[in-house]
Amino acid sequence: MTRNDWTKEEILDIYNKPLMELLYDAATVHRKHHDPNKVQVSTLLSIKTGGCPEDCGYCPQAARYHTDIEGNDLMSVSQVKAQALRAKASGSSRVCMGAAWRNVKDGEEFDNVLEMVRTINKLDMEVCCTLGMVTENQAQRLAEAGLYAYNHNLDSSEEYYKEVISTRGYQDRLDTIGNVRKSNVTVCSGGIIGMGESLDDRAGMLVALATLNPQPESTPINALVPVEGTPLEEQQKVSIWEMLRMVATTRIVMPETQVRLSAGRTDMSREGQAMCFFAGANSIFAGDKLLTTPNPDVNEDMEMFKLLGLEPQKPFEKKSQPQSVSAEESQYQPLGEKPKWSRPGHTIERNVEAKQKAKTKI
Repeated sequence: MTRNDWTKEEILDIYNKPLMELLYDAATVHRKHHDPNKVQVSTLLSIKTGGCPEDCGYCPQAARYHTDIEGNDLMSVSQVKAQALRAKASGSSRVCMGAAWRNVKDGEEFDNVLEMVRTINKLDMEVCCTLGMVTENQAQRLAEAGLYAYNHNLDSSEEYYKEVISTRGYQDRLDTIGNVRKSNVTVCSGGIIGMGESLDDRAGMLVALATLNPQPESTPINALVPVEGTPLEEQQKVSIWEMLRMVATTRIVMPETQVRLSAGRTDMSREGQAMCFFAGANSIFAGDKLLTTPNPDVNEDMEMFKLLGLEPQKPFEKKSQPQSVSAEESQYQPLGEKPKWSRPGHTIERNVEAKQKAKTKI
């Protein structure tokens, strides 16, 4: 039975159990709700890279920091289709398209993204987008185009979020998830561990996710990949034991959710990843990059699947394929909205220092 009334204290009690007991409990829950030998495989495609106006302390795509990321304008529909076909041939059932935007703006670029969604859906693949904040009307337009999932991570607890990002508020994240929920699109939302947060903050993030009703259909658990030039460049990487505890705890409090083993897999051994799958992770990103950070090669992943007796989950096993409505037949038209997403504007010293450091390098 899925609960939506978890408390931080209950989640901390689960997280801090003796590891073998925690893994056993998580594996038991996993087998009640999922096929333990199936893992959903996604390909993450950066359709617009760099130049983001936000100050997220972990992100190399923020324009204010000096990193080695090469920016690019929005890809064409034909480029995206070619990448999707490549992903399908390599075993992926879902393509996740990410654009380094603060929020979606009605106009030609969003219209092109809608066409990308229609194109990939017609390839019989699940389509996910992460484009920043969206309004209810924009979420409905994505749903009409055939979008399967929308990703918008909470990143951390509401309290620690303020130590990482100052250019938008936590409530904006929740409001975007709420707007997506009003459409027929599933929700993908998770966070990052290893940003300097406490165990209380990790539990707080899971409280925020697990008390959503319904809970997200997909929850990525990312390990921070420190990137030179970002405010979090000197953070120590999390251990596999921390990832295991986070995956297992997420599985227990969100039993029907697909728990996605996301950023940081390049630092995990096959044995470590196998333990994460045992603990309830049943989704990964394949391909050599996650937007801008390294990721294991898809051939390595398929070899690991063979060793572990895992098989890629077929598309639309959890929810039926949405139908794509053409732009001409769409019931939802652009409204030219200019929503007032928040700009908290408080000062995060390490973000300011990274910005100043970037100026001296230009």
